Amino acid sequence: MELKKNPKANVGRNSSLYFAVGLNVMLVLTYLGLEHKTYEKESTKIDILMLQENLEEDIPITNINIPPPPPPPKTIVSEAIRVVEDVEDVEETVVESTEIGQDDIIEDVVAVEDVEVVEVEEDIEVPFAVIERVPQFPGCTGNNAELKACFQKKMQEHLQKNFRYPQVAAELNIHGRVFVFFLIDKNGNVTKIKSRGPDKILENEAERIIGLLPKMEPGKQRNKPVGVPYSIPINFVLQQQ
Repeated sequence: MELKKNPKANVGRNSSLYFAVGLNVMLVLTYLGLEHKTYEKESTKIDILMLQENLEEDIPITNINIPPPPPPPKTIVSEAIRVVEDVEDVEETVVESTEIGQDDIIEDVVAVEDVEVVEVEEDIEVPFAVIERVPQFPGCTGNNAELKACFQKKMQEHLQKNFRYPQVAAELNIHGRVFVFFLIDKNGNVTKIKSRGPDKILENEAERIIGLLPKMEPGKQRNKPVGVPYSIPINFVLQQQ
């Protein structure tokens, strides 16, 4: 015979519901226990009493008696006016005009012969290409055309003889063409040396070479010594080894 169990007699049929309700009740009780606060009644009363005593304390008012400032001194204005007479007479200075009018007579007459005229020699410069007689380089002779060809030849020989490539420029690979400008003055001296090139090192070397030029016989225009400007290019080329 099979035994039948009454469903109402099953104790574990609502166990999950009871567990959830019990868990929530425990959480509520735990929260209330943690949040519950208690205060000491005696310390609270003391704080209130001390606060009331501080509020009822009266601050005494101190009156400072400051004396009033003294009145300003009275200024007595005298309305009497005294007239002072001039004792010394002031002499006025008369400034005479230094301009000469048409009616004035000039007594000192300077003769034209008494005036000394000083002639000022002007430094005339004539270009090398058009001068009547070019500057004569030492060792050159002949007419103007021959002197011009000899001058240019001697200049090339001078450059080749005194040319020296700067060591610093060679190490830095500096090269290029330098234009040198100078003047052969009326005394035959080489002056006013200027240069223009790619670097200051090459310019200084070019000016050094031109500064070694010898003294020449100056160029002449109408049989009179004159200054002759001249320019020459100097090429600084590095040889590839």
